[in-house]
Amino acid sequence: MTIKTPDWWYKKNAAGAPWWRFLLWPLSLLWLAINTIKSATAKPYRSKLFVISIGNVTLGGSGKTPIADEILSLLAPQAYGLSRGHGGTLAGPIGVDPALHSAAEVGDEPLMLAQDHPFVIAHDRAAGLRLIEKVRKKPKPIIAVVDDAHQNLKITKDLHILVIDGDTRNGAWPFGDNGICPYGPMREPLAQGLERADLCILWMPDDDAQPDPDLIALLGDKPVFVARLQAHAPAIPAPVFGFAGIAKPWKFEATLQSEGYDIAGFRGFPDHAALTPNDLTRLMAEAEALGARLITTQKDWIKLDPAWRSRIACLPIRAKFDDEAGLLAFLDNAVRSGAQGLTR
Repeated sequence: MTIKTPDWWYKKNAAGAPWWRFLLWPLSLLWLAINTIKSATAKPYRSKLFVISIGNVTLGGSGKTPIADEILSLLAPQAYGLSRGHGGTLAGPIGVDPALHSAAEVGDEPLMLAQDHPFVIAHDRAAGLRLIEKVRKKPKPIIAVVDDAHQNLKITKDLHILVIDGDTRNGAWPFGDNGICPYGPMREPLAQGLERADLCILWMPDDDAQPDPDLIALLGDKPVFVARLQAHAPAIPAPVFGFAGIAKPWKFEATLQSEGYDIAGFRGFPDHAALTPNDLTRLMAEAEALGARLITTQKDWIKLDPAWRSRIACLPIRAKFDDEAGLLAFLDNAVRSGAQGLTR
């Protein structure tokens, strides 16, 4: 089941939260209790690979996927990607082949990342690591970049990268009021998640936005690198009608605005939502009534049938680091100290 993200989750002091929010507090305590038990009984698998975790402390919308994409590019050709394959029907472990697999089988984010990188999905991340370890094709992988693994207890990680939404405009705050799900957006207490992090990456919405000093101070002495959203906007000589099935759909609308599009309308859907032909037909009718062209995220576009892809534009994005050389040096040093090192 997909649930639409409450926007008050990501407002400072949970501004705008409904009056009945207090009813969710017991469920937050249950969430914490279950995770505490899991942590106490976990027996993580130690891989021969150097395992890099790309994760966050909230329930999505921090920019993990473009960050994972860029880090895989920086560490190529000796890095493989690994994901649970959220939303896909295949349990794995299996290598993702964009020519054979669909988003319905392997998940939207793995299919998108597999366009450019060797990528494996596995509900059991330990099994996924064992599959990558068996790769004999040269250059043999020595690194596994594991998406959404900060809270994963089944595998040992050598480097924890914590991705944080750094956009604090208009009262936004990446952790809300630190409420644990479903009382708030947190998967775990912030202090607990920060303690495991080796470095933090702030995901900024554009070239002009500057990191909030209060947010930087909250991260303490953790190394911080800034990544900025870079959009490759297609030329569309008409108004656009946007839609997005991501954790924070309003962020896509803001990106369309910053890219200068004339936005005739917008619809947000839950993260990883599988839109039916009826949904798409209704969206198309709404757009055509306004004389607009449909446009969506790359993550949503990859899930569409080819016939729909030809009728709907997508807005590809990538992460651009302010200090790419510094980040690469940090990663290289970490790998060299914990594995065989990168061959360049």
